Amino acid sequence: MNLTRPEREKILQKVVGLVDKKHFKPDLNGVDWHAVVEERRARVLDSETPEQFEREINEMVAQLKTSHTGFFHQSARTIPARLSINATFDKCDISGVERWMFLDIHEGGPAHNAGLEPGDVLLAVAEEDIRPPKQPIFKMGQATRVTVLKRDGKEASVTLDVPSPKMKKHPVNLPQAVVFRKLDDGIGLLRVTMFPGIVGIDFARDIDRAVRELQCDRLIVDMRGNTGGGIGGLRLMSYLTSEKKPVGYSLSRARAEKGFKKESLSRFGKIPRSKLALIWLVLRYARGAGSVAVVTEGLGPQPFHGRVVMLVNHHSASAAEIVAGFAAENKVAAIVGTKTAGRLMSGGAYKVGHGYVLGLPAGAFYTWQGTLLEGKGIQPDFEVKQTYESLKAGLDPQMEKAIEVARAL
Repeated sequence: MNLTRPEREKILQKVVGLVDKKHFKPDLNGVDWHAVVEERRARVLDSETPEQFEREINEMVAQLKTSHTGFFHQSARTIPARLSINATFDKCDISGVERWMFLDIHEGGPAHNAGLEPGDVLLAVAEEDIRPPKQPIFKMGQATRVTVLKRDGKEASVTLDVPSPKMKKHPVNLPQAVVFRKLDDGIGLLRVTMFPGIVGIDFARDIDRAVRELQCDRLIVDMRGNTGGGIGGLRLMSYLTSEKKPVGYSLSRARAEKGFKKESLSRFGKIPRSKLALIWLVLRYARGAGSVAVVTEGLGPQPFHGRVVMLVNHHSASAAEIVAGFAAENKVAAIVGTKTAGRLMSGGAYKVGHGYVLGLPAGAFYTWQGTLLEGKGIQPDFEVKQTYESLKAGLDPQMEKAIEVARAL
């Protein structure tokens, strides 16, 4: 509904106050938050429609330049394609027209199940022409008809069956998180699309099985398009080094402001075998209020140690960047691809009235050497970009480079 000016002003005041109190660090990127508010106040309060009001506040909080930051109404919350259909997009040029090209398509997700491939080009969603910068939206719990330009140059119409998410608080459709197979020359390929679960007990078992069945002396870990998730990535990092090695630490705003010694933080260094242990974990780490040091599990030597290649791209985010950051900082894997997203904060959602919600980053993750990856990302050792021309031809230059590097290690 259209709000009155006093109602809009009250919501604006709540937004300003929450950023002041809850945001991990409003001036993280050199932003004068209150100056931003004063500059945009009139536009927010003079909004004539709900859509304009939402857009103006979104543009205002976007000036903070941090991930997990946004403003939306609960009735019209949209879910990014990477979470709804388990696919990512890049821009491409088709006969002088900018379009969205499918880039990462994760096995078991709606896009994969519909037969879509990297290099296919999105033309329309539900008969609506979709072009950048407008983002394609796929509603949860619905079947959506899309028109695509296939890699062979022919148009096709396919249906994306998007299931309803199992979790309302964190709506996401889960693809097949762990996929693995053997390549030539004893190279194992382990594709990790996300880290499901807060602790990742089931995910850890899947990683164990993959390593056990691959039995390889060279390993490629493909995390392109990985959306992140929980702490299950600890099991993957633990397979990259034989010893117990510090990964990094998460900080709440309160702990960061109070001061801390990273060596004194509570340590998380073992994924439990049973979900019964989750209650114990909650009790153990509750006092830390989101400030925890992460240490690898010490799983012992592996035949592929010293011969690991990691694939990432600009859609690899969150927990995937923790893994890539650990690999880069400890030189336990050669990294191939493009720089990661730099989205590495933990978020919180706060109600501000009339059905509106403000999303803010409430905590941050630092590598053990003290590097804040938020807004920076991980720069690969070998930068290789994907192009529409290569994908259209069925080629994967990044994977080809990863295999080349793995053979040379």
